[in-house]
Amino acid sequence: MKTLTIIPAKGGSTRLARKNILTMHGRSLVQHAYDAARESGVCGDIMVSTEDEAIAKHAIEIGAWLPFLRPFNLAIDPAGVETVALYCLSELEKKGYSYQKLIILLPTCPLRNAHDIKNADNIFKESKASRLMSVCEYDHSPYSSWIHSNNNIDNKQNTEIKPLFEQHYQKKSQQLKKSYRCNGAIHILDIEEFKLTKSYTKQPLFCYEMPRDRSVDIDTKDDWVYAEWLMAKNLTGELA
Repeated sequence: MKTLTIIPAKGGSTRLARKNILTMHGRSLVQHAYDAARESGVCGDIMVSTEDEAIAKHAIEIGAWLPFLRPFNLAIDPAGVETVALYCLSELEKKGYSYQKLIILLPTCPLRNAHDIKNADNIFKESKASRLMSVCEYDHSPYSSWIHSNNNIDNKQNTEIKPLFEQHYQKKSQQLKKSYRCNGAIHILDIEEFKLTKSYTKQPLFCYEMPRDRSVDIDTKDDWVYAEWLMAKNLTGELA
């Protein structure tokens, strides 16, 4: 299947400014994603999608394909990754490009590596999937969660809480089903199906499970510090 890989990298970021081109251990987050894609050998044409001139310049410098800048309205809420990917596919079709498979790699997951991408792609092919998403297991089961009993969570005087899942709250952790979260590292999609549904999470959805130490999705400064520490451990072989 002819493959397109998109690395979506907007210029704005609410909680960690310019995070997509901040440098972690000598490479920007965009370059970490691009290098992993290239080294995997399964990513086909690898493009960066951005509205930002500085990110565009950086993408070209590291060797990524930048066929166009996307509109600014696709870099702000409520536009999401699905909307960006559909826009890119449409614009590339206008230019005469045709693909069957789409891989999406968020630059905010710099601990994802080439083996993860290749292994996820193998599952996608062997399962004859139309959608695959990378996940990791929760640190603490959401089945054990508690919530405020009053809907007004801004009322600090309200200290009463109740279990979110009353049928599970007295169970031991080993009695609860394993639960997983999307870690943002890898999405693989059959393009024709994606264009029809405009969703990358519609069922049936296959998964590629990653360990938590490669599943940090950077949104805040604390996330950055933790990912940087984990990457240092990986580089020295301490997490091997």
